[in-house]
Amino acid sequence: ATTVGNYRATTVKIMADGVCENFTAALSDPYLDRDGRPTGNTGLEYFDPETLREVVVRLDAEGFQVHVHAIGDRACRHALDAFEAARRANGWNDNRHHIAHIQVVHPSDVPRFRALGVAANAQMLWAAHYPQMDELTLPFLGPERSRWQYPFGSLAASGAVLCAGSDWPVSSPDPLQEMHVGVHRTTPPGYVYGVASEEPFLPEQRLTLAQAIRAFTMGSAYVNHLDDVTGSIEVGKRADLVVLSRNLFELPPAEITSAEVLLTLVDGRPVHEAPGL
Repeated sequence: ATTVGNYRATTVKIMADGVCENFTAALSDPYLDRDGRPTGNTGLEYFDPETLREVVVRLDAEGFQVHVHAIGDRACRHALDAFEAARRANGWNDNRHHIAHIQVVHPSDVPRFRALGVAANAQMLWAAHYPQMDELTLPFLGPERSRWQYPFGSLAASGAVLCAGSDWPVSSPDPLQEMHVGVHRTTPPGYVYGVASEEPFLPEQRLTLAQAIRAFTMGSAYVNHLDDVTGSIEVGKRADLVVLSRNLFELPPAEITSAEVLLTLVDGRPVHEAPGL
């Protein structure tokens, strides 16, 4: 692991599986066909479970943080199994491993994040009704597995560290749109990736606004080993700040995305200023 200025070569990303939309996310049970019947396809994993465990244990021992892309419940479980093996082999440390995307998570695996000290890296924008979800995912997962998707509320309630990012350029980098979905589980106003829907997607998994903001601030600072210098407004921390045109906590809940970013500071240096500011 090496750090030079703002560049840190301290993390290894592992692609555990693919995505649900093209049936490559790794599931424990087969995808369904359009008539609701099981197929022979359970998706793919780029590493068999034994190899994944060996790689993660070795990286953990060398002091690397491991970031696993896991979409399907089988990939997520095997990633957690690998982190559990690392804990057994190497003991506890501060590497702050995390699993990104966490789309289909078996309910029995939700408490394992906190138990193993694995952060849940959420891309909140995807947890809503939109064509990729309604046309390319729900019919092929079936009702039960569809209810396991993006369990942000359950993860937060379990005490897991929840961090958040956009996965840009796959989708918008706008955190206000992301937070709208995290809080409402509906597509945000002005959504550009398909037809917006006002129907909440698994509303029981909603976050509070405070939880969503914390995921994007202290949660992401934590997973980047920067929570001692940024992620919150405290004396002695860097001035990594945004100034919004409106107080999110005083807005009607559906108007989160109406706030405009007036000013962005990175370590006290302006990197964005709205025209006329």
